[in-house]
Amino acid sequence: MKRTFVLRLAAGLVFTSALGACYVNPRPRVGVAYVVRQPPGERVEVIPASPGVEYVWVKGHWGWRRDNYEWVAGRWVVPERGFHEWVPGRWERDRGGWFYVEGHWR
Repeated sequence: MKRTFVLRLAAGLVFTSALGACYVNPRPRVGVAYVVRQPPGERVEVIPASPGVEYVWVKGHWGWRRDNYEWVAGRWVVPERGFHEWVPGRWERDRGGWFYVEGHWR
């Protein structure tokens, strides 16, 4: 009886793990970060020379951190496998106010 319970428990754990492994987080992921009354102004960045031909520039943006705007500096990155272009984040407006749509790879 005890052995049957342990076997069923183990089988259930394996099945649950297998289901979790099947879940795929779709990419590219576009998310809304936060809603504000008015977004901060653009910041001018000096783009340094690329460290290599495989790198793509991801421009900086204002992020909402600890109840305040914080500048997230632009940087050179190697694209994720299967992607080649960075679509920058952008501010959009609706009746609730301004919201930031995160950048993503495509």
